[in-house]
Amino acid sequence: MDEAENNIVVGQPVPASADGVVTANPWQALRRFTAARIALGRSGVSQPTAPQLAFQLAHARARDAVHLALDQAALGEALLAGCGLRGVALHSAAASRDIYLQRPDLGRRLDDASRQALLARRAAEPGGHDLAIVVADGLSALAIEQNAVPFLKILTARLAADGWTLAPPAIVAQGRVAVGDEIGELLGARAVVVLIGERPGLSSPDSMGLYLTWAPKVGLTDAARNCISNVRPAGLTYDDAAFKLHYLLSEARKRQLSGVALKDETATDNPALDAPRRNFLLDHD
Repeated sequence: MDEAENNIVVGQPVPASADGVVTANPWQALRRFTAARIALGRSGVSQPTAPQLAFQLAHARARDAVHLALDQAALGEALLAGCGLRGVALHSAAASRDIYLQRPDLGRRLDDASRQALLARRAAEPGGHDLAIVVADGLSALAIEQNAVPFLKILTARLAADGWTLAPPAIVAQGRVAVGDEIGELLGARAVVVLIGERPGLSSPDSMGLYLTWAPKVGLTDAARNCISNVRPAGLTYDDAAFKLHYLLSEARKRQLSGVALKDETATDNPALDAPRRNFLLDHD
């Protein structure tokens, strides 16, 4: 469907029509503060046709993002060209997308071939690494394809300045967050960061999440991880996300911990993130 040809813009309010069929919503002035579907107007007691079609388009995009296959080869080439990182392609124990969606537990572990590949790599590099970077499709390969490389360009530049040693990035198909624990443990990494496609929303099919774990090992729970969510141009920018993650990594290395015991205090360290924000409900033109 071509949005330009069909006048469909996701979340776009509909102005009142001259014939009175569509009634505009008086909240339209608040739409500049949010991507949420508010102030869409109405036709009788129903939505106007254009917002209803826009909703169906957004729903289709979210479904497509869940089922889109990750192109591991293309991502590996992009990582090498953009960041100078030579990735290794791995696969979870979920053999197909259908199994992945039905069996979350299988997405948290590697298949046998991937496990053996990492064991062989560890034998060749017994010293281990400071950080293992895992890039997994999760529930939106689209988010990874669009955001992983530009984000890692910024993050790796920050890490290089601090002398972090990096394991070859693991590019995991059908992976969930906890697969990073096994990868980090097999590589002997002191920390692992998982870049993963988040569950698509109706206005964000391209949202990437970041998960940091210190001393990764199989069996850890979410309490051992720090999460940074909604990394994308329309959400948390690459610069701000890299700043936050670099801060958390530095603190994790200093304190030898992560998760609920490690707090994100970047709002007090970065003036841009600590800038006063207006309350649109109380203070708007």
